[in-house]
Amino acid sequence: MSQIDEIKIRQHIKVLAADSLQGRGVGSEGERMAAAYIEDQFKKIKLKPMGDGNGYRQSFPSKGGMHGWGNEGKANNLIGFLDDHAAQTIILGAHYDHLGMGENGSSLDANPQGKIHNGADDNASGVAGLIELARHFAKNKLNEKYNFLFIAFSGEELGLLGSKYFTEHPTIDLSKVDYMINLDMIGRLDPVTRALAVSGTGTSAVWENEIKKLSNGDLKIKTDSAGMGPSDHTSFYLKNIPVLHFFTGSHTDYHKPSDDWQKINFMGEKAVLEFIIMLVEDLEASPKLTFLPTKNKSMGSARSFKVTMGIMPSYTSNEEGLKVDGVTDGRPAQKAGILTGDLIVQIGELPIKDIQAYMSALGKFEKGQTVPVKVRRNNEVVTVSVTF
Repeated sequence: MSQIDEIKIRQHIKVLAADSLQGRGVGSEGERMAAAYIEDQFKKIKLKPMGDGNGYRQSFPSKGGMHGWGNEGKANNLIGFLDDHAAQTIILGAHYDHLGMGENGSSLDANPQGKIHNGADDNASGVAGLIELARHFAKNKLNEKYNFLFIAFSGEELGLLGSKYFTEHPTIDLSKVDYMINLDMIGRLDPVTRALAVSGTGTSAVWENEIKKLSNGDLKIKTDSAGMGPSDHTSFYLKNIPVLHFFTGSHTDYHKPSDDWQKINFMGEKAVLEFIIMLVEDLEASPKLTFLPTKNKSMGSARSFKVTMGIMPSYTSNEEGLKVDGVTDGRPAQKAGILTGDLIVQIGELPIKDIQAYMSALGKFEKGQTVPVKVRRNNEVVTVSVTF
């Protein structure tokens, strides 16, 4: 029986995304408070500390370190172990840092400095999920055929610093890790579409079949084979460990001060966590998963960007084209009149069928260039002029 409790998810997110934590900037006092809360939850669940020495914390150097940790320039991963005396271990992870007061340059707010970026979805939602999955597997009175390692990473927003550090300085034997599941932004499941993005499905031959087998229609799951992406699972993929990343989709509050707990779909997050439990339990009878390398188109394309439009693409849409989930104020798309909900179908002479085509197209234009962009809006095709 599932131990996932919607009320507990709400409680964790309200604490971690409270104004008093001031956005959990890496190395800040607010992030220290978040770490103390997560440690307290790990203790209550009776996870074994697996950080440095005898504690849950694994300290690492952080280029974004601020006062508050007692050691400027340091940040901490928080690591707890559920020992089922098994040969293999599953790692579940989520980052708990966010953008603080908007000072690190990643905010999408027009004037971010001095504004609290609470990061309720990004990624208090993932940490809440991590804690509740730990509670479930610790309290379900079953002795699974895996051990579980639960990691709350710091430094993700500064470039996956915590997960990279862990994979270079692991506190368990990585050769005995079966797979890694990453929870990053799982709190905004659309109640109408119920669309859930799961990436990394190409990193093991079993993932696609498993997900299809377990999909019962409650969640509309869109899979992506790529093992690399802009979150902590990438660090494990690069160590030849099969990975999955769960993500309920982008939204207009992403990396803005408006990403607050009131906008979280708590029942939706419960559904995502219960799907993960089903997946883990169904794989118990399987032998250790074999790692497969994947094509990572989106990461490669991103490096060749010469221009940006200032939109948040949808990762869960099944429509042909690029669905716009958000538009950043003052950027080329907003100035041209592109709206949230538009479907980009052509840029210049280039047809846009999916996110890869969109990213590839961006590499072909220069700053200052003006191009016609066709969007489908309310069943009509509208052409706007975008100046990069």
